[in-house]
Amino acid sequence: MIRLLLADDEDLLRSALAALLALEDDLDVVAEAATATDAVLRAREHRPDIAVLDLEMPPTDGLRAAEEIRAELPTQIVIVTRHARPAVLRRALAAGVRGFVPKTTPAARLAEIVRDVAAGRRYVDPDIAAAALTEDDCPLSDRELQVLRAARTGASVAEIAAEVHLAPGTVRNYLSAAMGKLGVSSRHAAAHRAWQQGWI
Repeated sequence: MIRLLLADDEDLLRSALAALLALEDDLDVVAEAATATDAVLRAREHRPDIAVLDLEMPPTDGLRAAEEIRAELPTQIVIVTRHARPAVLRRALAAGVRGFVPKTTPAARLAEIVRDVAAGRRYVDPDIAAAALTEDDCPLSDRELQVLRAARTGASVAEIAAEVHLAPGTVRNYLSAAMGKLGVSSRHAAAHRAWQQGWI
């Protein structure tokens, strides 16, 4: 029996998927979660074989939850996403994610993918993989990405500076450089663009 954790902030979708996967003889949904934080807590509590995580979950995201779970547990991760950005795929693979699928994947196919991952194989949606091979490289430095990641929450410059351990003036310089490279007029637009591209 393959023990599953399902995490998605859309209750209807999560419940429907749990019901469909429960029809499979060899799959057992042992826990559900609606946030990335709860996903990590449920994983610690239930120690599932596989966690199926929605990428776009509050308060951080499914990939951050995946990294935390993988750091503590042998649980394998399958990421499900509505917006399959190639750079996110690269981050996911680097974090040890074993499956990466779009939300359009039928439940029966997801069950097959879960079995493959449980057997030690990896699955990446072919369209996402093809897009990853043709994507442009990120023009931003690691520090610019770091401050944009902090800016995405709507934090002030002072709050960002405290989070990334830099002076406010230095943060402003990084934000300004990132905005220039991305051709946008605000730090929020820069953070959103970087998130859309999967760089943060």
